[in-house]
Amino acid sequence: IRPRDWSSDVCSSDLPHDPGVLAMPGAGGALGGFFVSGVLLAYLGAILPSWGHHVQSDYWMIGLYFVALIAGVLSAVRTAPQWLEKKGLGWTLTSACGLAAGALLYLAFFSPPSVAWWRLRGVLLVGMAAGVLHTAIFHAISPIYRHDPAATVNLAGILFGLGCFAVALLISRMFYTYTASAIQVWIALIPGFFAVGYARVRFVPLVSSPPPAAHVLIEEFKNPNALLLSLILFFQLGNEWAMAGWLPLFLSQRLGMSPSAAIMMLAFYWLALLVGRVVAQWILPRFRHGRLLTTCVLVSMFACVILLATDNSFGAATGVLLLGGALAPIYPLVVEKIGAVFPSYHPGFYNGIFSLAMAGGMLAPCTLGYLAWMLDVRAVMAVPLIGSAAVAILLIALWIEGRLRGYLQP
Repeated sequence: IRPRDWSSDVCSSDLPHDPGVLAMPGAGGALGGFFVSGVLLAYLGAILPSWGHHVQSDYWMIGLYFVALIAGVLSAVRTAPQWLEKKGLGWTLTSACGLAAGALLYLAFFSPPSVAWWRLRGVLLVGMAAGVLHTAIFHAISPIYRHDPAATVNLAGILFGLGCFAVALLISRMFYTYTASAIQVWIALIPGFFAVGYARVRFVPLVSSPPPAAHVLIEEFKNPNALLLSLILFFQLGNEWAMAGWLPLFLSQRLGMSPSAAIMMLAFYWLALLVGRVVAQWILPRFRHGRLLTTCVLVSMFACVILLATDNSFGAATGVLLLGGALAPIYPLVVEKIGAVFPSYHPGFYNGIFSLAMAGGMLAPCTLGYLAWMLDVRAVMAVPLIGSAAVAILLIALWIEGRLRGYLQP
């Protein structure tokens, strides 16, 4: 039985079929904001060695950094809609990028030897800038999303992955050439250029569409299938961001890698995720999704075991590339299923899901800070291993639920 095409439920007047939709002022350019979003959210995991944390064991402080990042992202969920309503899309996008550039310059000023507590405010502002940017982007790309959801989501994911890869590669190449302050000034130029670009673009006036009725969303969340998919997405993002936040520190302290090489491994991890998701778009129509999900979860668990057991750079590189490639197809597969379970489209609603999911993913590196502080840095690989096992259990539960539903409602 083919899954229902929920896009057919949208009124034909809401679906701009003409090619002019893709040329709407600002709609296509707003997609570039996902590149800035990737830079901002991947920045913390890549910059930690430049702040000297690869030679320290203050893991609890690293956990506080991620707490501040989560708080910033969540604070924007309520702040950004007010900015959009009062100032419009162009001003909000420009302000979000400007805030990001200012936060990075603030962090550059308070880089070591300054006390780490001063940097918490800057990390909070980085998270807030990313959250505001997400809200504005989801509203700006609504027309092209409704025109072609699959292409829009794929392009957004590629740009986000490129941003994550770019910031890790940039810090790795500059580690021994520039100071931590200078590196962050260079990174601040990225959102600064986007702020100038958004300020010069004339966006279509924001048309506020009423969100789906509360009872509709509640009914959708009551579906056991939806609950299981949401839990899978939560653990999956936790696995990805646990690696993104701690991989350089783990490789430096566990294997004795140089900080530059460890951050380069992080860049390879992001590249494996990016290439894996592009390849997944070719694989998905040709393989059974259930079998592909199971294979990816098992391979990701095997990769975590390799990283836990290895004592050399070759084993680390093998584990990192395997893990990135195995985690890559899981997210688009789960998002595809969630799109069928939550048919009600509203940009604010999807931005809330995205921001909460990203905050949930950031809980993993935050929790790892306290586990590593109490136990050992090897907990960095133990948590993704446990998370992958949790995803496997949830997939089995999802399969059982589907079988029962098919039996009870043939």
